[in-house]
Amino acid sequence: MADAARRDDGGTRLVLGLCALNVLAYVDRQLLAALAPLLIADLGLSRADVGLLVGLTFIVVFALGTGVVGSLADSGSRPRLIAGGLATWSAATALTGTATGFASLAFWRSLVGAGEATLPAPALSMIADRVAPERRGLANGVFYAGIPVGFALAFALAGTMGPALGWRACFFVLGPLGLLGVFAVARMADPPRRGAARPAAGVVESFRALAAAVAARPALGVLTLAGVLVVFASASSQHVITWLVQERGFEFRRAALLSSGLMLAAGLAGNLGIGALTDRARRRHPGDRLLALAGLAALGLAATFGFYTLSPGSPLFLPCWFVAQAFLLGWYGAWIAGIDELAPEGRKATSVGAALLVLNLLGVATGPWITGLIGDRAGLGAGLLWSLAPAALGALLFAAVGLSERRAAPAEG
Repeated sequence: MADAARRDDGGTRLVLGLCALNVLAYVDRQLLAALAPLLIADLGLSRADVGLLVGLTFIVVFALGTGVVGSLADSGSRPRLIAGGLATWSAATALTGTATGFASLAFWRSLVGAGEATLPAPALSMIADRVAPERRGLANGVFYAGIPVGFALAFALAGTMGPALGWRACFFVLGPLGLLGVFAVARMADPPRRGAARPAAGVVESFRALAAAVAARPALGVLTLAGVLVVFASASSQHVITWLVQERGFEFRRAALLSSGLMLAAGLAGNLGIGALTDRARRRHPGDRLLALAGLAALGLAATFGFYTLSPGSPLFLPCWFVAQAFLLGWYGAWIAGIDELAPEGRKATSVGAALLVLNLLGVATGPWITGLIGDRAGLGAGLLWSLAPAALGALLFAAVGLSERRAAPAEG
């Protein structure tokens, strides 16, 4: 109990501060997707081009960087890593406003990805070192609440400033905001690490150690694969605003502002609600966290199917959209909590970084691109629907890992 109290001391401030950084990161990340209809019209981009920009171009650099940073964060100063990344991604966001076509957009997006790679693994490992396990799902949910809040702010900025001042002004305004916080982030306190201190390892050595952990505990690998499959649906949903404008008849400003409000309300409800519900289930047994997540995934994906197939005039269109966004933006924290509990002591940040690398390279990078390719040929509605098939399999794997953990260990008393 004393150890738990020590780790929770100052935990609320830490989690909220890291959440604020995640908000800024996701505003910067999502702004291009929010402005996609304007970019398509102005620069002649295709839907597949947009998918590459929000997916592969950004995510490959982001994912590889996350793996490197995960290793460094197990021994180095985590706040300083994050501060350096904040300076990089903020400057690159501002310079995105100078882009003249796909190539220059891709260059600045890759730099945004390199900078943002410094945030997830160090931040999540700081939370794990400060917050007790039985409250970690909610704490991670608060951190990942930065996704819906960031998405909402990106859509609000795009919907208000984009039509009036142009898409370039949105990037010129947003980028300098992050530069103002670099010094304060560098001075954040770095919580003491759980487990034995370890020297910095090379990325190859770190992933060899992680591979050995997966071999000894295959559930860690299965849970990582489950996240990759589910994230296809989450990542592909970045095309929703283009789908609303081009295939559902929404005016851009209305689509952007409606998306902003729904993402804020539903995303917060999803992150906090899924975090709290899975924490409650985990108190009965560690495996029950993933069983609860599997049930919530089934509900969320069913609602997403309804959102993609119903007419906007249907009374169920907005409720389905709300539930869909709650799940698509809200499941990450519970998944990370599961990864953390299965990972070896002393390599928590490396394990989280490796899981996020795989998630991003195999899921986030490819999902929007494939959806865009299908959208160019058969319509974005068809592209969005395809993304639900791998996500459904991922939900089944959540349940499989939860059941395996239940059989492997007795309930906590």
